[in-house]
Amino acid sequence: MSEASVSANASAPKAAPESKEGKKEVKHLSYGALIARRFFRQPSAVVGVVLLAILVLFALFGSSIAQWGYDEPDFLSLSGAPSSSHWLGTDPGGSDLYALVVHGLGKSLLIGVITSVATMAIAAIYGTAIAFFGGWVERIGMWILDCLLVVPSFLLIAMLVRAANATAGWIWLVIGLTAFGWVGYARIIRTMTLSLRERDYVKAAHFMGVGSFKIILRHLVPNLASLIIINTVLGVVGAVNSETALSFLGVGIKPPDTSLGSILQTGQSTIQTAPWILLAPSVVLILLCFSMQLIGDGLRDALDPNSAAGGKVGA
Repeated sequence: MSEASVSANASAPKAAPESKEGKKEVKHLSYGALIARRFFRQPSAVVGVVLLAILVLFALFGSSIAQWGYDEPDFLSLSGAPSSSHWLGTDPGGSDLYALVVHGLGKSLLIGVITSVATMAIAAIYGTAIAFFGGWVERIGMWILDCLLVVPSFLLIAMLVRAANATAGWIWLVIGLTAFGWVGYARIIRTMTLSLRERDYVKAAHFMGVGSFKIILRHLVPNLASLIIINTVLGVVGAVNSETALSFLGVGIKPPDTSLGSILQTGQSTIQTAPWILLAPSVVLILLCFSMQLIGDGLRDALDPNSAAGGKVGA
């Protein structure tokens, strides 16, 4: 063999490895890796993740570069405009708006995440259980849901939080939002479970003597994972908006604690004289809701095998 042919063979690209049957090996992805690949192939979902990461980092570490604490008022600068000493200005009480926004964003995120996770956990277990057992259990379970739907939850949560002290106010707010927030999700999950309980694998597990609650936790709830995950992500936005509305009306987070809603409540009275008080928390709240919406849409497309994101995996 000549030197030219040897060098040509050496420079040629290597073919994909083949199996014993002469076929190319196919790389198999786990379900989680497949969903992650579909998710990150969507530019809007990536933008949402990046934006949310920036907001979380801002809430966690933004106070380390602040010149003032959120509970350290500057009485020489009441409703002051943005300056070198107060980057976003001050509120009518002299509190630094940057420090307030950092602390308020962290408190709103904490309330939103805890409430959404707890709400979906209760809704998933309750909705699948009443649908699985059926009969009188389902009738009583649906009667309870119907009764809770007509309860004026917003008023009861406001009364519950208003009666609490300032330190534990946000905890009671989480309890109130969770206590009434799971009802609608439970009805949706119950409807989805009605078809799942007739599947062969559920009947086979039941005939093999597997316990009812084990079937619910191992077979029914995991098969509703896509619905639960999407609703959990979007539920953070709903919980944050509910907290913001309550705090804006003055029946949510109480001073000296603060949240985005309480800052907005302070800024609405000074919108003409000090608009920066209302502008800063509004922008942060819009960015938070926008990022969670993008992530929720990305997860929905990634978990849906018929979506356009599913066809891009092999690209």
